[in-house]
Amino acid sequence: MINNIRMTDKQKTLKKTLKFEGIGLHTGCIVQMELLPAPENHGFVFQRTDLEGEPSIPALLKNVVSSDRGTTIGVKDATVSITEHLLAALVGLKVDNALIKLNGPEVPILDGSAGPFVEKLESVGIVDQEADKQYYEITENIYYEDENGNSEMLGVVEPSGEYRITVMVDYHSPVLGTQHASMYKIDDFKEEIAGCRTFVFLRELEALADRGLIKGGDLDNAIVLVERKYSQEEIKAILKKIGKEDKEVKVEGLGVLNTVKLKFPNEPARHKLLDIVGDLALLGRPIRGHILAARSGHFSNVAFGKKLLARFQEMEKKPFFDTTKKPLYDINDISRMLPHRYPFLLVDKIMEISEDGIIGVKNVTMNEQFFQGHFPGNPVMPGVLQLEALAQVGGVFALSKVKDPELYSTYFMKIDNVRYKKKVIPGDTLVFILKLISPFRRGIVHMEGKVYVNGDVVSQAEMMAQVVKDKE
Repeated sequence: MINNIRMTDKQKTLKKTLKFEGIGLHTGCIVQMELLPAPENHGFVFQRTDLEGEPSIPALLKNVVSSDRGTTIGVKDATVSITEHLLAALVGLKVDNALIKLNGPEVPILDGSAGPFVEKLESVGIVDQEADKQYYEITENIYYEDENGNSEMLGVVEPSGEYRITVMVDYHSPVLGTQHASMYKIDDFKEEIAGCRTFVFLRELEALADRGLIKGGDLDNAIVLVERKYSQEEIKAILKKIGKEDKEVKVEGLGVLNTVKLKFPNEPARHKLLDIVGDLALLGRPIRGHILAARSGHFSNVAFGKKLLARFQEMEKKPFFDTTKKPLYDINDISRMLPHRYPFLLVDKIMEISEDGIIGVKNVTMNEQFFQGHFPGNPVMPGVLQLEALAQVGGVFALSKVKDPELYSTYFMKIDNVRYKKKVIPGDTLVFILKLISPFRRGIVHMEGKVYVNGDVVSQAEMMAQVVKDKE
């Protein structure tokens, strides 16, 4: 389960505009890019200033058009590729809102990591905004596995409430082998993850060049892994294919090409973690929870993100209400307002009363008298008693609108559109939410009510009642 919850920390944006210039990894085009402050709830939006109309592309999962050797988002004919490193930097520094203008189809690759983005973002500063930050919180396990069983991802509850990621990579490679990397909280991103560069196997370079990719690739902006011994002729042929024949390269056997040195022994695994942070930024909000990933890639990151988002959207339709907070009326207050007594007082707490609605709660236990006969061995709360409890909550609403409510009673006049959706059993907590259908006038209250268990509607009805003074 994933709940949309508001936390006390504030949304953030850039203090001022900053600029980048660099080459695109696959197109080889020189791109100028600006990051600008953006208003609250704007999110991350890319804008192609080189295209007619300067179209905008919100950085959202629904706009992903490709996950081949990087994540590409697009709207109609406008696309932006290699979004993951920049988005990871923004998330890693807890930025929520930014406008990203660029005059080409790719975010500059720079050194192949998120490090240069983090450095320049910090140089201009990040500021709080007025609106509260919104999170997606993982509260139950969400599992994804690709159809071939190669990639697995799991979202689980994180008791600390942090954004945590654990990654395992296994390429069955004599060089890479099996590696693990972890980020225990988003505050660790800057020092532990941001500077970790993308990687590629030497054997892949020729094939990528044949596909028209890595035109902007360089031996200095990627970790190149060597899995076997290469002759000098083979090396020259590969360098010529990728347009780097002027590079002086030594291949001394298995390991990492001598053009770079690893920042961490597990830098490739840490870069995979960086990619997850960037790709899951496309959810549109930061995460609270623990992501575990095995053999992940951009395709699985996006697919898993879509599964998380679908679950969130499903849960968003369900009202979330904290039944543990202090009630507005406890059982003693309710007993002073309603004439009902055991075994017919079916409301435990009133949580809220507004101008046009009310929220009440009942905890259903096996000690309820009606479970003796409904049904032995299969206890189910009768639907008519669910409606009675709903009506009693509505009665409290009506009586709260009159002076000296203990002098009045409420009586049913009409019940319409009754629906029963799911059975109610011992252990369930019923949440009653009622809203006025028409204004409360001349003692007549007309309300629509729904009964929820764990956010699911179990019964509902429209009810009309009259408030009558029956005591002096």
